[in-house]
Amino acid sequence: MANSLGITLKEARLAQHLSQRAVAQDICAQSMLSAVENGQYTPNAELLIQLCQRLHISLSQISLAQDFAVSSRSRFNTQVSELCNQHRYHELRIYLNSEAVLSAIDTADQTQAYYYYLGVTDFQLGSLTVAQQNFRLALASAGTKRPTALTRLCYGSLALVAAHEGKTQTTITAIQAALAYLDETPYEENLNVLFYLAAYATEKLGNLSTAATYLSQGIAYAGDHNSHFMLANDYHLLAILSARAAKNGEELMATQYETMLTTLFHEKVYDDF
Repeated sequence: MANSLGITLKEARLAQHLSQRAVAQDICAQSMLSAVENGQYTPNAELLIQLCQRLHISLSQISLAQDFAVSSRSRFNTQVSELCNQHRYHELRIYLNSEAVLSAIDTADQTQAYYYYLGVTDFQLGSLTVAQQNFRLALASAGTKRPTALTRLCYGSLALVAAHEGKTQTTITAIQAALAYLDETPYEENLNVLFYLAAYATEKLGNLSTAATYLSQGIAYAGDHNSHFMLANDYHLLAILSARAAKNGEELMATQYETMLTTLFHEKVYDDF
């Protein structure tokens, strides 16, 4: 875990074919960015937020590590994955509602994936009520079998919808369902998303401390499974929470952020850049 923050930032930079100089311009010295990527320095909240913004790390748009199949026909799955990962939600909604896709769904698992993607699409397009209905249809498609990663993602997504609607208890209940007995679920990287969804939903309700706890748990969970997936998002949101807490005079929250990073990286959190 020692260099996971630097690795996630470097991976995001390389994926966009950006040089260190281009990313660091007007933010920090190139040597500082190099030190961050190599795990030699841990950035403070302000620097981390700026780097994540430069790298277009988004809080509201998440791409899965592995996509779910809505059909036995690979071309349909590929098209759904591409539209979703490129956040082309208007096109994705039209495609999902097409007769060709609907007629290609054969199994309960594919039905669940279909309603999950439809829910994500409606959420991103601002149709919260319809998104909630589709996530619930996805859960109904799962039946009574032990929760899979997709089932848990549906609960996490329901929590986020409820948080946007200001429904505190519904949010809490959905988060609990998403994370319940997680250690009994075979690991896959998409499970990393659950902690982020829980934190993002809790932050929407204004509970910064609980949101930070979920992020810390998510970072530890990814590290326990030697994964870097979602860590950039986790650190970015954690930095935002810390900056908000410091601005609001919540010293403990900001201190917890620095303590956690220092513990993870065994380095000082640097304020000068």
